[in-house]
Parts: sequence; structure tokens; C-alpha cells
Amino acid sequence: MTRLLAALTTLAFVAACDDLVVTSAPTGGPAPVARDVPDELRTRQQSTRAFAEVVRRVEPVAERECKARTQGMNCDFKIVVDDRANAPSNAFQTLDDEGRPILVFTLRLIDEARNADELAFVMGHEAAHHVSGHIARQRENAAAGAVIFGGLATLTGGDPNAIESAQRIGAQVGARTYSKDFELEADALGTVITAAAGYDPVNGAEFFNRIPDPGDRFLGTHPPNAQRIETVRRTAAGL
Repeated sequence: MTRLLAALTTLAFVAACDDLVVTSAPTGGPAPVARDVPDELRTRQQSTRAFAEVVRRVEPVAERECKARTQGMNCDFKIVVDDRANAPSNAFQTLDDEGRPILVFTLRLIDEARNADELAFVMGHEAAHHVSGHIARQRENAAAGAVIFGGLATLTGGDPNAIESAQRIGAQVGARTYSKDFELEADALGTVITAAAGYDPVNGAEFFNRIPDPGDRFLGTHPPNAQRIETVRRTAAGL
């Protein structure tokens, strides 16, 4: 039982560690060449105006795609800005208590975008997470991981505390199991949404060339930036 818990704890550590790199094979050939993207949004005023226009154009497209691709899902997107001065550059999708999809952008991310295409792509990507049902699917994966790890601890004679610990570890591992796939799915559908709103998703995906590359980490949450850019380019070429 001690050896099992040690192995499970190692997996939990890996799931929470951003520095561990796996030795998996490359997934896609040479990395895309980064383009020199001029900063068209040099002031807060320019960024704010561009963001407002992106919301106006992307939101109805995201809602249309959501209604066309799902049944019974709340497609009434609400887009909000986290204006805390210390909030890091970030954008994410969540749900309110009524199940309404919320897309959150921090001011720093809006300021760091160099053009409207980048803002539109990030917005399309986050909307795509909701359309694809990724929150629910992640919860299902977490629940399955908890059941499997808890079951292993039970079979090996674990006490209630050990079983509970194994379930927590299993939930962490389960939640991350397909997270890279979810990101690539959102990149692909986000490309469709961005293009349909009249923006250039390939230009928008240049945003990836200015953020840290997560590489190909075991149980990491995001795939390599090069793989994401290639997904966007391949999807856009097929539109």
C-alpha cells in the first residue's frame, strides 16, 4: 500500500509541476517561423476600442456556432474584463451559477495584444471551450480518475484516509489527462469563430510566439506553442 501511495503521489506532483518534460516524440515537424507583428495597439485607449469592437463582432458568431453545434446548452455569452491592476495576463472561460458562459479577460492581456486579430482569436478560443463542453468533460475525467485511484487504494487495503488521498490525486490526474486535446480542439474551433467574425486567426495565433512555451510536458495542461500554431494554420487553410 505504501508503494502504491508513493506512486500516486508522484503522479500528483507531476500533475502540478510545470518543469517536468517528457521524452515523447515531436508531434509536427519544424516549428513555425515567428513573424514580426507590429504593435498596432500602442495605448490603453486603442486597446480598449479594439477590444470593444472585437466583442461586438465575435460574440454573436460564437453564440451562433454554439447554437448550431449543441443542444440545450446556454449560449448567451457574457464577456467581462478583470480590471485589477495586479491581475496577470490571462483569459479564461467559466460558468456562473445559472450555467451562463463567462469569458474573462484581464486588462494586462488586452494591453499586451498587438492587434485586433489576436484579441479576436483569444476570444474565439475561450468561447470554443464552452461550445465543446470542456468544463463538463474535465469534471467527468476528474471523477473517473478519483474512482480509479480510490479503487486501487481500496483493493490494496488502504484505510479511509489513504483512500481519500488517492481519490484526490486521481481527480488531479484525471482532470489533466486530456487537457492538451481540449486546448487543440479550442484552437481549431476558435479559428473557425475568429474567421467567421471577419478576423485573421493565423495572424491572431502569432500571440503564441510571445508567451512561454510549455513544451511537451507529461500531464501538462497546454500543448507546445508550435503545435497550436500549426493547428490554427491547418484549420484556417481548410475554411
